[in-house]
Amino acid sequence: MVAAVRVHKVGGPEVLTFEDVTIPPPGPKDIRIKQHACGINYIDTYLRSGLYPAPLPFIAGNEAAGEVIEVGTEVKDFKVGDRVAYVHATGGYAAERVLPAERAVKLPDAISYEQAAGMMLKGMTVQYLVRRTHRIEKGETVLIHAAAGGIGLIASQWANHLGATVIGTVGSKEKADLASANGCHYTILYNTEDFVARVKEITAGKLCHVVYDGVGKATFPASLDCIRPLGMFVSFGSASGPIEAFNIGILATKGSLFATRPTLNTYTATREDLLATANDLFAVVSSGAVKIPVHQKYPLKDAVQAHRDLEGRKTTGASILIP
Repeated sequence: MVAAVRVHKVGGPEVLTFEDVTIPPPGPKDIRIKQHACGINYIDTYLRSGLYPAPLPFIAGNEAAGEVIEVGTEVKDFKVGDRVAYVHATGGYAAERVLPAERAVKLPDAISYEQAAGMMLKGMTVQYLVRRTHRIEKGETVLIHAAAGGIGLIASQWANHLGATVIGTVGSKEKADLASANGCHYTILYNTEDFVARVKEITAGKLCHVVYDGVGKATFPASLDCIRPLGMFVSFGSASGPIEAFNIGILATKGSLFATRPTLNTYTATREDLLATANDLFAVVSSGAVKIPVHQKYPLKDAVQAHRDLEGRKTTGASILIP
């Protein structure tokens, strides 16, 4: 029996139940991991609340890092003792778990378990956002909503590293200071400032090449007014609620814009893409160009409080659980 956090019915943070569970032995193509740190992400709240349906009951959590303690009979790429990390469906909030070996990646020595747990989902998301969905080029201007959040801080650093002018929206002066220290050239307090007007002012009316939006309902459709003709709107999350269906003709009237709703699952569907994405992330973090700010650590048993803090916008950077 190992400690885990399970969801038996969907609802608020209080439905997260800390209990002992039985973990089955690994199948032929699986590995068993002793987990040292478990990442906390907004998608965990979507699954817990029922916004994203999942079969009940399930162990919450999508990412973690730890060491391999058992390998299946057909596994060739991993051995007992390997340091690994992953993003994979549910099952992350646990002291141990079994995982398909093809979804795990080996950790470089320079990356700690806590760093890895705080960056696999968020960091690989940023990798595909800034290198594939819209490949940021030197001299471009980008707008990143929620720039002091887990993805926002990584995206701001990486976009800055690539030579972009980075504008970030934040909810408080403290978060503005944090975003500025992590790559944002300009910050906008969305609670007290009109972010569209400020973007027009900052860019002298030229607007942005791309808007990265993990907020959703609260920032749409205003985000489209921040994008120059032929630019891209990238909606990758729904922290304030999902964007409803809209008339696609609005993209024409705003300047022949592109709009996309990408997911990490699609961008890392193959083993080849997973490794390329993870290795690019490891390289930029190992170089020091992007730092992974783990600002909140909770014992595994305190997952309820962790979710309350996340949904209450009380967190910055990455949050992790320690089994």
